[in-house]
Amino acid sequence: MTVYLDYQATTPLAPEAFDAMVPLLRDQFANPHSAHRLGRAAAAQVERARDEIGALLPDGGRLLFTSGATEALNLAIQGAPAGGIVTLATEHAAVLDTVAALEVKGRQVTVLPVGNDGQVDLEAAEAAILPGVGLVAAMLVNNEIGVIQPVDKLANLAHRAGALFLCDAVQAYGRVPIPDSCDMVAVSAHKIHGPKGVGALWLRDGARLSPVMHGGGQEAGLRSGTLSPALCAGFGVAARLMRERAEQDHAHVETLWRRALMLFEGWTLNGSAGARYHGNLNIRREGLDGARLLSDCRDVAFSLGSACASGSGRPSHVLRAIGLSDREARGSVRIGFGRYTTLTELESAARIMNEAAAVQAAP
Repeated sequence: MTVYLDYQATTPLAPEAFDAMVPLLRDQFANPHSAHRLGRAAAAQVERARDEIGALLPDGGRLLFTSGATEALNLAIQGAPAGGIVTLATEHAAVLDTVAALEVKGRQVTVLPVGNDGQVDLEAAEAAILPGVGLVAAMLVNNEIGVIQPVDKLANLAHRAGALFLCDAVQAYGRVPIPDSCDMVAVSAHKIHGPKGVGALWLRDGARLSPVMHGGGQEAGLRSGTLSPALCAGFGVAARLMRERAEQDHAHVETLWRRALMLFEGWTLNGSAGARYHGNLNIRREGLDGARLLSDCRDVAFSLGSACASGSGRPSHVLRAIGLSDREARGSVRIGFGRYTTLTELESAARIMNEAAAVQAAP
């Protein structure tokens, strides 16, 4: 049986979320945008889910359902008011590729560097976030190295310059508090034990966006397309469980984190040791070939970095941004764990990975 340690790529679906989805897929199939009784019943399920998801987000805003976080980030970035864009070198491709496409069309884009710890250089941020900038975008918890950015400080700099602040909270939602200073927040269901194919963009009251996809305008005129009540309901239940199990999940992750540091003693931690989410262990070992290790450890599901960039053959842009050489980046692996990971599974996986790494290092 394979030990699953890739929680940043996706999380196991919560049984409760699955159970909530089944009747909406099988029996209650009405279009939630229809005006008849069955349609209104489906719409009620969507609105119940919207409330559950919103309970983990700041007050004073509205939640727009999307197909996932990538669409939510595109809506926020492409739909934001005119002006320059400032973001970070360690952002997800959904942000970096989108701002690069806008730069080709004439938008001014500034990509801020990070230090060896993975955190943004706030002096560089202050120098770049000036009047004329329309949007600042930053990830709260990095998907590859788990480092937590000072989002509240970046948001304050954005507001001082008259810009909106977009927070990519995909890895943070339900785990790390989201600052009230954010203007937009992108989240995803499948990172919190919900279904794939649904995400959301939270938009502060008064923040203005232009739609980037046109049609029926089902989501407040900003996002067109028929919603899936089943996916929304699964997302809502997953969000409720994140809220109800917050203390239990946090304690479990801390236990796993402490044990993981012992099990992988001798490996080097990538990114800040203090400012990070402890469900993400990104480590490297001298002389290691991470791709070979992944192939040798077929009974362990871990990662070499972002699942969205896997197979590219290029070193991680996040690891390069924190100063790692190509060799060091290729010798790095990401281990992600959470609610359904057991200590026994973690210990078994560590034994397999350490033994395979030792074989690599042998002359």
